[in-house]
Amino acid sequence: MKGRMIMMAALAVAGLGGCGSLAAPGSVDMGRLRELGVSPDLVYLVDLPGHELAEQSLGVVNEEGFGAFYASPEGRQVELRVDRGTFDDEMCAAVPVEAAPPDAEVVCDHDDVGWYRLAGDRQEYVVLRGDALIRLSGRAADVGRAALKAAVAGARPATDDENATPPPARVPVERGDLPTAGDGAPNNEVAPGG
Repeated sequence: MKGRMIMMAALAVAGLGGCGSLAAPGSVDMGRLRELGVSPDLVYLVDLPGHELAEQSLGVVNEEGFGAFYASPEGRQVELRVDRGTFDDEMCAAVPVEAAPPDAEVVCDHDDVGWYRLAGDRQEYVVLRGDALIRLSGRAADVGRAALKAAVAGARPATDDENATPPPARVPVERGDLPTAGDGAPNNEVAPGG
């Protein structure tokens, strides 16, 4: 539930009409994700033409999974969720498609890449990579099935060497107005004449 709430907040942030920055393809702050509780081996990236990784949307899914949104300049969004799990033909119709109405019938098609699923106006591709369950979903009107399939088929793990170097360690600023003894508050004594 905690991961779902974080991803809902990320959706709200990502949907602010283009507010926030878009990261360069492959740009992930692994240190920040680790702080959030994301397991580094669950951080995957995809290439989806016309969409860029929305940096502000990166976060944790469930206990240790990874979630992110890819956004187009026109405001179309596709959600990537990676968590530990399994998936099979029986689960395909039983598990709701992300963000689809819970009572929407799920239509499944198992192909050479994974499971294509359609429910209402939402579609999703699900693939397994070892114990990583990768789900890429969006509105059917926003992205074609072929583009979704190609993106999820090319899902790749993000590694530390793909990312920018970490920021330098913070160095404390030397302040001349702090006393060497006491509580460390600035010296605001009034001098003669003022």
